[in-house]
Amino acid sequence: MHCPFCQHIDTRVIDSRVSDDGATIRRRRACEACGERFSTLETIELKLPVIIKGDGRREAFDARKLRIGFDRALQKRPVAEEQIEAAVRAVVHQLRMTAERELASRRVGEFVMAELRKLDHVAYVRFASVYRAFEDVADFREELDRLESDSSAEGQLSLLDRSAPDTHKPGRR
Repeated sequence: MHCPFCQHIDTRVIDSRVSDDGATIRRRRACEACGERFSTLETIELKLPVIIKGDGRREAFDARKLRIGFDRALQKRPVAEEQIEAAVRAVVHQLRMTAERELASRRVGEFVMAELRKLDHVAYVRFASVYRAFEDVADFREELDRLESDSSAEGQLSLLDRSAPDTHKPGRR
């Protein structure tokens, strides 16, 4: 690696440390010519698939958009930042594991919904309502019923309290 100070072509690694998540290595280097020291970060470069949008456009995958989607769904929900970051990493990992060059945005949405379902059912329903374009209350009820019957829903509170009177029926105020 070239020295950023004198452009000499020979630098020596003094120290290497792996990051907490194991995704990067920080290397401390010294220039053989001028003696200056500097740090570099080494990361794995894996190409993520191009995303094919619903209208046929193709876009490079953008992790920021993914994070924004999670943030919108989880807005004002009791989910820790670390859990959100882990969910984003899980989706990116799934994208890498597909080993496909192009991937429909619908598949990305399915990966996101799977992670949201694990994190928070309210956020999952929020995302699903937009993603699946719910048109009426019946669509919401159907999705809620699916969540309620899912045996993996342990640990999260029921979305619908069946014992409470339904005050949202037409004609009631």
